[in-house]
Amino acid sequence: MSPQAPQLVPRPSLQRLFLTGLLTLLPIWLTWVVVKFVFVLLSGISSPVVVPLSEQIAASFPHYLGWVKVEWMQNLIGLAATLLVILSVGVLSRRVIGQRLLRWFGAVIKRIPLASTIYESAKKLLDMLQTEPGSTQRVVLIDFPHREMKSVGLVTRVIREQGTNRELAAVYVPTTPNPTSGYLEIVPVELLTPTDWTVDQAMSFIISGGAVAPDSMPFTRAGER
Repeated sequence: MSPQAPQLVPRPSLQRLFLTGLLTLLPIWLTWVVVKFVFVLLSGISSPVVVPLSEQIAASFPHYLGWVKVEWMQNLIGLAATLLVILSVGVLSRRVIGQRLLRWFGAVIKRIPLASTIYESAKKLLDMLQTEPGSTQRVVLIDFPHREMKSVGLVTRVIREQGTNRELAAVYVPTTPNPTSGYLEIVPVELLTPTDWTVDQAMSFIISGGAVAPDSMPFTRAGER
């Protein structure tokens, strides 16, 4: 009996190799873009103070601290300074004097027409995301763009319809992969599909394009077949 000939494994095509490499590098590239954006944003906040100060220090000690005026070092110092300020504000806001300063700052902002609208809206949104909306869960599914398709939404508030007194939910629908942009939908509460997800789980699901998801999820509302 002759030995069986080994089976030849077909070589992947150039197109398949390219797609495999692209899909492998894409998450790394997206991570780098987000980290770079946050790094530049945070370091840029302190750059008006850090850049002239670092150049002055480098000029005073050129033989020892000349490396301080290098651009990447200035960005690193700016990032560290911004993070320090954020942590300091977090600690200060938990104390009486910090709460008084925040109230004073809020009173000043309210005197500026456009700034007051932005500040109050952002503050209310953050406060709402930290509390339960009332008669429904925070993370829900809504029929969007039509009944046979669902979108993940965050209930920001429950209001009443004039005349009928029916409960309506203001639902923010984030987009993938950038959840800072999205849609605002007004949906009757009885048309919401509740979930047991946390906001963090919903954000992971949205940013990853559905790759990070539980094994099962609700889709059909109770009583609907």
